[in-house]
Amino acid sequence: MVSISAAIKGSKSEKGEKAMNLRGALALLTSLFFMWGFLTCMNDILIPHLKGLFDLNFTQAMLVQFTFFGAYFLMSLPAGRIIGKIGYKYGIVLGLSVAGLGALLFYPAASFLSYGFFLFAFFVLATGIVILQVAANPFVAELGSPETASSRLNLTQGFNSLGTTVAPMFGAWLILDNNSDDLINRASAVQMPYIGLAVALGLIALVFAFVKLPKIINAEEQKAEGSAWNHKHLVLGAVAIFMYVGAEVSIGSALVSYLGHDALNLFGEAQAASYVSIFWGGAMLGRFIGSAIMHKVAANKLLAFNTIMVVFLVVTSMLTHGQLALWSIVLVGLFNSIMFPTIFTLAIDGLGQHTSQGSGILCLAIVGGAIVPLLMGVLADNFGLQNSFIITVLCYAYIFYYAVKGFKHD
Repeated sequence: MVSISAAIKGSKSEKGEKAMNLRGALALLTSLFFMWGFLTCMNDILIPHLKGLFDLNFTQAMLVQFTFFGAYFLMSLPAGRIIGKIGYKYGIVLGLSVAGLGALLFYPAASFLSYGFFLFAFFVLATGIVILQVAANPFVAELGSPETASSRLNLTQGFNSLGTTVAPMFGAWLILDNNSDDLINRASAVQMPYIGLAVALGLIALVFAFVKLPKIINAEEQKAEGSAWNHKHLVLGAVAIFMYVGAEVSIGSALVSYLGHDALNLFGEAQAASYVSIFWGGAMLGRFIGSAIMHKVAANKLLAFNTIMVVFLVVTSMLTHGQLALWSIVLVGLFNSIMFPTIFTLAIDGLGQHTSQGSGILCLAIVGGAIVPLLMGVLADNFGLQNSFIITVLCYAYIFYYAVKGFKHD
C-alpha cells in the first residue's frame, strides 16, 4: 500500500506540475497578444502612408479601420462556433495561419498599387486576428481562478501593448521614412515588412500546432444550454467593448495626422509616429500597473476612475494647443490601458458553459473600431480633426456607466 505521506507528496507534485503547465501556457499565449497588438497598430502607420499615396481624405483613409474592424462584425460569431468545435489550441493555429495569409497579400496589393486590394488584405489579416482573439482571451481568463481573471488578462494585454508600442517605430523606420516621389517605390515600402510578419506568424503557428496546452473542459467539451445573449451584463459589456475599441482606434488612427500638419502642426509624419509609440507604451505600462492594482482594488472601480481621467485628458487636448494638447492626448494611452481586458472579464464573468459564445459576442462588438473612426473621419472633414475627438468623449461616458452599474449580474 502507498503511505499517506507518499500520497500527499504525489498530490502536491501533481499540483505543482499543473501550475507549471498553466504558467507555461500563459507565457506562450503572450506571444499571440504581442503579435496581434503589433499587427493592429501597424494600421496607424499605414493610414497616413496610404492617405498620401492615394491622395485620400480622412473619411476615405479611415476605410482601413472600417475594413479591418468590420471583419470582427462579420467573423466573430463564426469564429466562436469554430472554436467551439475545434478547441482553443487549433483555433489559435487557424487564426495565425489566416493572419499570415493576410500579411502575404500586402505584397501584390503594393505591386498593383490598388487601394481596394490593400483593403482586402486588411480584411483577411483581421479575420485571422478575430479567430485568435476569440480563442485566446477566454483561454487566458480560464487559466486560473475567476477572481484573478481580470488581473491575468491585463497582464497578457500588457504584452499586446508592447506590440503596439514597438509597431509605430518599426513602421516609421521602414515605411514612413520612404519619401520617394515614385508611387510604386513608396507603395513597395510595405512589402518586405509584411512578408517578415507573415513568416513570423507561420513560425508561431507551428509552435502552437505541436505544443501541448492545458485543456479547458467546460468551454470545449460540455454542451451548453440556453444562450449567452440572455445575460444582460454580457450584452451591456459588448456595447462597452464597441465604445472602447471605437474610441481607442479613433485616437490611435488620428495621432500621426493630429500631431502633424493636419491639426497641431508640430511634427512631420515620421517624428509624430514616435509619439504614437509613447501613446501605446503608456497603455503597456498601465496594464502592468493595473494588473497589480487589481489584486487590491475592484476591477470595476479602477475602470470607472480611468474613464474619468481619459475624458478629462481628451477634453483638455480639444480645448488647448501645442505641448499641452500633445501630452494630454498621448497620456490617454496610460488610462486606456486596463479598459479592454477589464470590460472583457467583467462581461464574461459567470457565463460558465456560455463563455465561448460570450467571447464571440464581445469580439463581434470590436466592430466599434470600424464604425467610430469612420464617423470621426466625417466629423474631421467637416469640423476639423481636433473637434472630431468629441465622439470619443461620448464613448468613454458609456464605459463609465458600465463600470458603475452595467457590469452587475441579474
